[in-house]
Amino acid sequence: MTNQEILQIAMRQSAEDIGCRAEDFLSDAPILVPFRLGAHARKYYKEPITCHFVSYRANVVAASVPETAALAEEYIRKFPFYHCFETPNMDWLSTRLLEKGHKVCFMAEYYLPDITRIPELSCPVETRLLGPEDFRELYVSEWSNALCKERRELDVLGVGAYDQGKLVGLAACSADCEDMWQIGIDVLPQARGRGIAPALTSRLAKEILARGKVPFYCSAWSNIRSARNAFRSGFLPAWAEMTVKPASIVDELNR
Repeated sequence: MTNQEILQIAMRQSAEDIGCRAEDFLSDAPILVPFRLGAHARKYYKEPITCHFVSYRANVVAASVPETAALAEEYIRKFPFYHCFETPNMDWLSTRLLEKGHKVCFMAEYYLPDITRIPELSCPVETRLLGPEDFRELYVSEWSNALCKERRELDVLGVGAYDQGKLVGLAACSADCEDMWQIGIDVLPQARGRGIAPALTSRLAKEILARGKVPFYCSAWSNIRSARNAFRSGFLPAWAEMTVKPASIVDELNR
């Protein structure tokens, strides 16, 4: 699998997630489409979704329900694509969305592997390849980034780091869609700073690729530790997303 093939798979999946065409992400112009959550969308996308903004290269594709379609189109045409995901321009959007009963809910940066630079990293402690049968007792707060209790049936593969027999680090992936598996990573505080996270992440990426799937990685803008781990593990930024939901849902998340 080449980097170009990996990118094409990711764009096809994003198109399925919001209801556009994969080639829309390659346009130089902003594009608006009606929002449609595809039958094979990533499992963690849950309606209601008011608007979803996605940018891969040089434009923004916005998918919106009819109520906010005109506003979404005005936004992506008013501001350069790279400013649509940052303040103060988001404030322009948020103010107008709130008048209609909606708010910006989620934002994230996504990474794809550069197969020419996934490193061979040694881990300072023992590592083990893990499967779903090994995860049963691990759905606790310490491993909540690597594993998802609410969607445990999607957790398919992991690499654990063991210091004198104790699990101190875990990278695991969920089969969020047919062709792409998302990596999450946790390292216990006392074991951080030893290179465990990138060693586990890079090995898991290779294990996923060996199974014919595309590994991907996600982090919040401000999670510098996570972003540094992505780079050290052979991942590069690939696309950005922003999701708008009804204000009542956003308010509930903040309670």
